[in-house]
Amino acid sequence: MKFLDDIRNLDRNNVGGWPQSVKMFFVALLFVFVILLGWYFYVSDQQDSLASLAGKETQLKQEFSREQAKAVNLEALEQQLNEMQDMLRQLLRQLPSKTEMPELLVDISQTALSAGLQTELFEPGPETLKDFYAEQPITLRMTGTYHQFGAFISGVASLPRVVILTLHDVSLTPVAATQGAPSNGQLVLKGTVKTYRYLDDEESAAETKASGNGKSRGRK
Repeated sequence: MKFLDDIRNLDRNNVGGWPQSVKMFFVALLFVFVILLGWYFYVSDQQDSLASLAGKETQLKQEFSREQAKAVNLEALEQQLNEMQDMLRQLLRQLPSKTEMPELLVDISQTALSAGLQTELFEPGPETLKDFYAEQPITLRMTGTYHQFGAFISGVASLPRVVILTLHDVSLTPVAATQGAPSNGQLVLKGTVKTYRYLDDEESAAETKASGNGKSRGRK
């Protein structure tokens, strides 16, 4: 073919003398090379950015779907939260009141005596106010048998008011036998227990206000 013969007979030192068809061929080849080079350095980067943006779009759509589901259920969730708070207040109302606490502490102490325990220490500490309730620690030391401690716990549970006692740093150890005096299964319970009462409306409002003021100061 004449075109192939022209390429074979090209004079590299006389580019201007090349046939017109050969010049057009090399111009087209150079154009294709420039296009490919531009695609490699520019378009490929754009494709990577597009793929990254497509991934972010998918992630944002998923987050939007989750937030939309939360928004749809928000009213129902708020209603459930209010119902749970009402139930919590009702349960807390079953705890002793502020005026009942002194009598309750006496009842707990008397229950220990009725169970046959020897009370060596029964010292109520200062109250700590929480959001809905107040807790009062009691430092104690009691001596008795396993069955007497069981009777004490059963007696506390049968008090007319709901009583919650939680143990903190409490130990129960056998009484060491002394010379000529066996322990006879005696145990020593010592440590701190906490009991709880509910806050009346005035105390609850004051505690809520104090908590709000504390949060406001924390944000400053």
